[in-house]
Parts: sequence; structure tokens; C-alpha cells
Amino acid sequence: MGDKGVKTKEKIRQEAYRLFAEKGFKEVTMTDICERTGLSRGGLYRYYSGTAQIFSEILSEEYVIADRIEKGENAKAILEDMLEAIKYEIMDKELSLSLAIYEYANLGNEDFFADVNERAKKRWMSLLNYGMETKEFKRMDAEQVSDMILYYYQGLRMWSRVISFDEQVAERYVKSVRQMVLGC
Repeated sequence: MGDKGVKTKEKIRQEAYRLFAEKGFKEVTMTDICERTGLSRGGLYRYYSGTAQIFSEILSEEYVIADRIEKGENAKAILEDMLEAIKYEIMDKELSLSLAIYEYANLGNEDFFADVNERAKKRWMSLLNYGMETKEFKRMDAEQVSDMILYYYQGLRMWSRVISFDEQVAERYVKSVRQMVLGC
């Protein structure tokens, strides 16, 4: 796939993400995505067979940290970048996929979510272990801390759909993670 195709797929995912956040999973149609992206039905189906494929690809997108670790980047800088992105997500009620995730999971996709969660946990554990190796992070049980980071975040994201969190809530999350990881 050429650069144009990659950019088109990215645009589709971005616009579909907004639609899923607004309407949930069940209410979004390929027609909605065509209207939002300006693509014809044929143009959209060239890249995706249906909304489930788009949604699962959106949920499978990951923070890219393995490359950064491989390059020897500062573990604390990687952590801060991740926390900044998470902070923004916590405060942005309009872009919460919580409803869509529950709807999608209830369609028999529990194994998919278990896989997504496991990959996220491994990513966090990788970063935490890397930070301990470079002595930037305090010694900890990486698996236990990964669970705390993930489930605290996921709880906030879930509730952000029905409760507007201000910046202080997001800051407390970031502060808690920093305390667990950096000791400060």
C-alpha cells in the first residue's frame, strides 16, 4: 500500500473513532463513515470490510514504545509522553470509546479485548522493566504496577463517559503513576 493508501486508512480510522465515540459501536454504519470521510462506498470497502474491522483496528493501535526502547531513549521521557496522552484522554469525554467498547465486547469479542489488554500490560511491563534496568525507575513489581496503571486508567476512561473530569483528576492519575514508578 502506497503513502496515499496509508493516509486514507488513517483518515478513515480517525473519523470512525469520532463516530464510535459519539454514537457507540452499534449505531455506526459504513454509510456514516463514508459521509464523514467523503469516500464512496467502494472507496471505503477497498480498505475495510465493515465497521467491526475498523473498530478492532482502532483498538489495536498501540503506543509505540518498543522502537523507542530499542533506540535507547530515556525511559522517563517515554513515560512522560505516555502520561501526557493519557491525561488528555481522561479529560476528553467526547472522545471516549467506553460505550462502543462495551457494545463491541457484548457481541462476543471478549477474547479480542483480553488480547488488547494483555498487549497493553506487556507494553507497560516492558517500559517499567526498561526503566528499572536504566535505573531511572525505582525497583517494583512490574506486573503489579502495570495492572494498577491500566485498571486505574481504564476506570477513569469508563467513567469519563458519564462524568466530566476536570484537569485535577487527570493530574492525580499522572501523579499516582509517577509516585509508583519514580517515587516522587
